[in-house]
Amino acid sequence: MNQPVEILHEQQAAKAFDKQSSVFDEVYSRDKITQYKRNRVRKHVNALLNPQSKILELNAGTGEDAIYFASHGHSVHATDISAGMQNTLIRKLDSNHTGINVTTEVCSFTQLENLKNKGPFDLIYSNFAGLNCTNQLDKVMASFSSLLKPAGKVTLVILPKFCLWETLLVFKGKFRTAFRRFFTSKGRKAHIEGEYFLCWYYNPSTIKKHLQHQFEILQIEGLCTLVPPSYMENFGDKYSKTFNVLKKLEDKWRTKWPWRSIGDYYIISLQKKINVDS
Repeated sequence: MNQPVEILHEQQAAKAFDKQSSVFDEVYSRDKITQYKRNRVRKHVNALLNPQSKILELNAGTGEDAIYFASHGHSVHATDISAGMQNTLIRKLDSNHTGINVTTEVCSFTQLENLKNKGPFDLIYSNFAGLNCTNQLDKVMASFSSLLKPAGKVTLVILPKFCLWETLLVFKGKFRTAFRRFFTSKGRKAHIEGEYFLCWYYNPSTIKKHLQHQFEILQIEGLCTLVPPSYMENFGDKYSKTFNVLKKLEDKWRTKWPWRSIGDYYIISLQKKINVDS
């Protein structure tokens, strides 16, 4: 019996991230741009959290954020479709972080109704474009309200359809990269560790459209708008002075138009309306 094409997309993505799970931390942990991105996202989330919040993390990966937030007094249910990523997180918890409150579950974000831990949560959190790996973002977001407490919050880090840095690569003759976010309604091929899967790009307007009746927007800010994307390897080391200037400018303009929506990513946070039933 043939599986639905959406399930095949998820299986392809899971296979890619399974392969990456053993090298992910080694590849990205020392990169200055990745560190900048994580610090920016964590600062954004910390401003939203009350003490001892209960967090549902989607596409938790190797658990760097789950461990960080749990070590600051929150409880985190860390989910991912990749069993390899989950196993890496579990090994970390067993060896170095046994005293913190992190639970794990292999679960697709398109099947959140099947979660063993259904909350309710104070925050639903998805970092670094995990949600760009599905063409069913509307289905994912439809699950949010029932999983959240009254006035619960959502923070998503998403790849938009336009990235200033990537588009400028046209002047270097890198046309494929410069225009890869354009015309992607059927998905764009991405590859990790030799495995190919499809991803899609979503502007803030898409998030607003699907959540406007149940949520109100708290903030949108651009990420890697002036700071280059992390695939520009070693930029922070090679051009440290330029990197520091770009960080200061981006931090200053991150919530201003047009900078809030033309970066490699944007961070969007919303709050559940008080009068919305779960």
